[in-house]
Amino acid sequence: MGTRHNVGFRIVEGFAARHGISLNAERWRALYGRGTVAGRPTVCLKPQTYMNSSGQSLALALDEFSEVDPVQDLIVVYDDLDLAFGRLRLRPSGSGGGHRGMESIIAAVGGPLFPRLRFGVGRPLTHPGEVVDFVLAPFVEAETDALVLRTELAVDALDAFLGEGIEPAMKRFNSSPDSAFPGGGSAEGD
Repeated sequence: MGTRHNVGFRIVEGFAARHGISLNAERWRALYGRGTVAGRPTVCLKPQTYMNSSGQSLALALDEFSEVDPVQDLIVVYDDLDLAFGRLRLRPSGSGGGHRGMESIIAAVGGPLFPRLRFGVGRPLTHPGEVVDFVLAPFVEAETDALVLRTELAVDALDAFLGEGIEPAMKRFNSSPDSAFPGGGSAEGD
């Protein structure tokens, strides 16, 4: 079913599949695909660097697409330990929050002014210091059914971002997870 650290890829794959975008081309130290979504040319990128170096891949792609304005045309999707499992947070900008992959992307883009979609994976309820093991572990059984539904919701959020913009998408998708989505941690951060 996958691990917490690759939930961003899972969302990008779901988005690409929904829009008929194949993610099997290789370039910029990434797997990528191109298509049109909401009347806009769209590139989906899955960096193949170490997660902590994701910005290297994005920087190479942005060098080629000089017309892309990260403030309006880019959205980064990633897992977040500081959000409860399944919780979504769209933001127009922000810090890396200790997420080394995001810090790499912020450095590559030249600042934090670009939209992002965070998908909550929670923190370990037991042994809170063992974050690396938790992030690399597979989802627990109670999370797997909810993961499919929450991933679809995240793809809906990406569609809303592309079709309506960040503010309307934030209003629709930045809500607390329904109590039917169990497990994964206790953090409710923002």
